[in-house]
Amino acid sequence: MPTLPWTTVDAATTTGGEPLVMASRFRLRSFRDVPPFLRDAMRVRTLVRRSPGALGVSLVARPLRREFATLSAWRDRESLDAMVRAEPHRSVMARYRAAMADSRFVFYAPAEYPPTWEEARAKLA
Repeated sequence: MPTLPWTTVDAATTTGGEPLVMASRFRLRSFRDVPPFLRDAMRVRTLVRRSPGALGVSLVARPLRREFATLSAWRDRESLDAMVRAEPHRSVMARYRAAMADSRFVFYAPAEYPPTWEEARAKLA
């Protein structure tokens, strides 16, 4: 699956201050977890697009490597935290905790907006 490109959720809020960017990388232990994780990743992407304070989102899925990455921008940390506590995100986190071989999260102010995957990959490395 190719990268789902940056989707702007709320362009108006990008002018109101410096956005908070969250980049994440996940690697699953087993190939059998890839199809359900991809399905749930799409459900969480929909949640992000509907969440107050979300500015934009992108997703990279590399199913043959069992790897997924997300990039999202938020008006503030409170907006991001509210989405993390919301369903289906909360249940997805619990469901895949044991299935993760590795997960990494970084939070930063981007050098440019919208944020780039190049910058995100460098910060995740």
